[in-house]
Amino acid sequence: MRIDFPGGYVRPWLPSDVSALARLADNRAIWRNLRDAFPNPYAKKDARAWVRAVTRQIPCQHFAIVLEGGALAGGIGIIPGSDVHAGTAEIGYWLGEPFWGRGIMTAVLAAFTGFAFKEFRLRRLSAYVLEWNPASMRVLEKCGYAAEGILRKSALKDGTVADEILYARVV
Repeated sequence: MRIDFPGGYVRPWLPSDVSALARLADNRAIWRNLRDAFPNPYAKKDARAWVRAVTRQIPCQHFAIVLEGGALAGGIGIIPGSDVHAGTAEIGYWLGEPFWGRGIMTAVLAAFTGFAFKEFRLRRLSAYVLEWNPASMRVLEKCGYAAEGILRKSALKDGTVADEILYARVV
């Protein structure tokens, strides 16, 4: 399975990604915008555990972002809803800091969104963005996601209580 975007592609994680994943993900600036399940510091053992866990998922829900030339750049994935939230999913993504500011994530999210709606038969994709991450908000907006509201004081990250902005795209 491969999802092409201008400049690269998205594919399932591979055991050979462990070293590059540990190198890229061991970055406080990335961790600060993600859930605490994403470790900081991020060691090789964390990368091995992640790759082992996601390669067992059926169907695959978490994917590696790879640039032309083969460089690992980050990750993207969904968490499907259940019960009354069946047919929906939360989307999440991250990009290694050396790749920030180049439009890569916008291209990835645009391609992946179409794939996710079709492959997982979704009617809604949502994303939660911490208030201090305007770059992620811009990426979502460029890809057709709309800000639906502010979840006031809904997150505790790095000792700071923060608002989250809820974004969604529906079919």
